[in-house]
Amino acid sequence: MSHKYFTLSEANRTLPLVKRIVSDITAVYPRWRDLVYRYEYVAVQARPDWGESPEQLALHAEIEGVAGAINRYLEELEQIGCVFKGFEHGLVDFYGKLDGRDVFWCWRVGEERIDHWHDLEAGFAGRQAVPELVG
Repeated sequence: MSHKYFTLSEANRTLPLVKRIVSDITAVYPRWRDLVYRYEYVAVQARPDWGESPEQLALHAEIEGVAGAINRYLEELEQIGCVFKGFEHGLVDFYGKLDGRDVFWCWRVGEERIDHWHDLEAGFAGRQAVPELVG
């Protein structure tokens, strides 16, 4: 699978749009999570031989609607070429090159610009500051 590769500057130029999309995702995600918890709570109390109750059906429809909205936001990020990595913290990675190797430029909600990178396999825990020569 081929990826769009960003220079650090290109990735930073996408941030105004990426920030808005991620803000939408992180605003809607808690609603989806709460609906799923409510559905599970109701399902535990239901009688399986009766099928889904009207309350379960209504919750299921709400869950599907919110999930659809989240998926549309994720598709927008995918069209930009970045990778969404976390609902709780709004993590986004951008494929890039640093010293000739593939890396992720790493951004999360609350950061003004992309100032970190990590190896593709390292994940958030492997974040490092972007070298001054690159930034």
